[in-house]
Amino acid sequence: MTHRVQQHGLLIKPKPKPNTNGNSGIAVKPLDPARYLAHTVWNRGNRFALLSATILNKNAFCRGVGLDPAEVALVDIDHTFPITNRPLYDVTCGKMTYNERDETLPAVTRMLVRLMAAHPNKKGLIHCHSYAIQSSLRRRLAERGVESRIRTHDNTDRDESLQAWLTTDSPDVFLSVTMEEALDLQGDLCRWQVICKAPYLNTTDSRVSRRLSDGKWSWYRRVALRTVIQACGRIVRAPDDYGSIYIADSSLLTLFDNTRDEMPAWFREQVDRLSTPTLPSFENAITAVRAASTTESTSVSSSTVQSDNHPHDTNSERRRSAHPLSDVWGEE
Repeated sequence: MTHRVQQHGLLIKPKPKPNTNGNSGIAVKPLDPARYLAHTVWNRGNRFALLSATILNKNAFCRGVGLDPAEVALVDIDHTFPITNRPLYDVTCGKMTYNERDETLPAVTRMLVRLMAAHPNKKGLIHCHSYAIQSSLRRRLAERGVESRIRTHDNTDRDESLQAWLTTDSPDVFLSVTMEEALDLQGDLCRWQVICKAPYLNTTDSRVSRRLSDGKWSWYRRVALRTVIQACGRIVRAPDDYGSIYIADSSLLTLFDNTRDEMPAWFREQVDRLSTPTLPSFENAITAVRAASTTESTSVSSSTVQSDNHPHDTNSERRRSAHPLSDVWGEE
């Protein structure tokens, strides 16, 4: 049961206990974070530098965090990485909405096999958006006989599984959930990635539905665009780095059309150069990937814990997600 305390703009609901049907307490989250940021952040200093590639809309951002746009300067800097090093490719297979994804997932599976064949010696990252999509893709890829090149995680071993994938020398493909941010996949750590679904917020969430009932659809689309841009930035981390980004959900094309004016110029240029890649046929791809799989001893997934001195600190993501303002800091 979810309760709202309208007087203070708070949402109060039970906090589920991991891997059980019970609750471990309650979660209290603000519907409007702006009123709480004044005493927790803005009143604690005179000047602030906020660094982000995805502010997108200055006025909307300021409204959402309780700042006066007239007192905020936005410094927009061009992208320093060559656009030819970060190509965006259209491999859309249909819509991935809840009602349509079961029809689209077989085509996405076939496309992933073709991409695996096109990148036979390179690691790939698949942004699955949800564990339901991840589970379906894993099952379908296993049915195609290419499971030896696939790695996954769940909500209990995500850090360990990610570390194992990062340190392997095999060209494994990692089916990830909510890893659009806080990953530094420079160089051969990852050379290609797929965005499987337009990352819209869940409309059954009480705070999301409240905002949409107030007509804040521009905010809804802007949040999805921000997540896409963040996801694109997981690979190609330096001017001399390179990697390919594929979009599989046709709803992303609609999102791009509806948010074009919100895009940073450098990302709009990336979208304008969107093209269809030349890939092997599915028949040739499945033969090649299966043949390569027979020479690999990579397990379907790994829970091996790597040494503590590994340079990639995924615990930072865990600490950030546990912060009380982690999912309320934002904009209108």
